[in-house]
Amino acid sequence: MTTPVCTSASAAAAPGRQALPHSRLRPSGEAPAYPTFAAYVRARQPVLLRTARSLTANPSDAEDLLQTALAKTYVAWERIEDQRALDGYVRRALLNTRTSQWRKRKVDEFSCEELPEPEPVPGDDDPAERQALHDAMWRAITKLPARQRAMVVLRYYEDLSEAQTAEVLGVSVGTVKSAVSRALAKLREDPELGLVR
Repeated sequence: MTTPVCTSASAAAAPGRQALPHSRLRPSGEAPAYPTFAAYVRARQPVLLRTARSLTANPSDAEDLLQTALAKTYVAWERIEDQRALDGYVRRALLNTRTSQWRKRKVDEFSCEELPEPEPVPGDDDPAERQALHDAMWRAITKLPARQRAMVVLRYYEDLSEAQTAEVLGVSVGTVKSAVSRALAKLREDPELGLVR
């Protein structure tokens, strides 16, 4: 069950449900009630989309994941008292939504004998070696437990501090330090990463 975001759509879909008061709507009645929410999305969408892409393998799935997290944020917009915590709120919504998807997903992807070759990227170093290292790193990261994987992604792919990572995940800074340390030790010992170094 999803929470409707559009006032007119929710009124049409559920006649017994009360619509939002007209004071929250713009004069035309069509625009969302939170102009600051729209400004927030415009300003932060590239950064948040990068986080979503770190959590999924498919760019289209990342966009869907971000839209779901932003819809949840829109619904809770009035309850968020500290505007400085918006990024943390959205990142938490991304992680929770992705975790829910993992738990209830159907197997609709099938392995094949050969993977298609990626398009070569112009650059000084060998694209094949760079792709091999990238693939090996992601395979090694996916072997980590979910909590350690989330911490590694937030710390090193999102470049968050230990304190910011702890705030997003709702744990202590010490927990982040110890979990990231254990995760890095596992990555150093991964035999597949040793072959591509």
